[in-house]
Amino acid sequence: MSKTKGGGGTPATVAATKAKIEFTLHPYEPDPEIASYGEAAAAALGITGEQIFKTLVAAVDGALTVGIVPVSAGLDLKALAAAAGGKRAAMADPADAERATGYVVGGISPLGQRRRLPAVIDASVSALRTVYVSAGRRGLQIELAPGDLVRLTGARVAPIAR
Repeated sequence: MSKTKGGGGTPATVAATKAKIEFTLHPYEPDPEIASYGEAAAAALGITGEQIFKTLVAAVDGALTVGIVPVSAGLDLKALAAAAGGKRAAMADPADAERATGYVVGGISPLGQRRRLPAVIDASVSALRTVYVSAGRRGLQIELAPGDLVRLTGARVAPIAR
């Protein structure tokens, strides 16, 4: 089912393989000097910031929730809270995000998380043929159909990017 251009073997790739979905892995050499992991990945892979999505962990009314937005945009915390059925949202402490997901910051994948967190994906994903998200480590992206991403994460789709 998968097409691999090197790399693999993360909980995210295991989850995608178990789900029997089509996906392609895209390894790249991460640049430790760049502050934005997502922008670095887009540049390394030669794709736009609208096609590659970052996985951000926030606390919505105290409960960890994942917001998945294009790297070219920011996360609208008010919109995330509303989409998740809450009132207030704030970015989670990075250590809490790492502990809950089992991934390191810059490599947090929406797939194969240690503890599946509620997720909301920005509505712009619906306009794409394929979408890239972290495959579970810095330097590895997984490309898959937006519908598969929504299904595997159990996410809501809502306008949460700003």
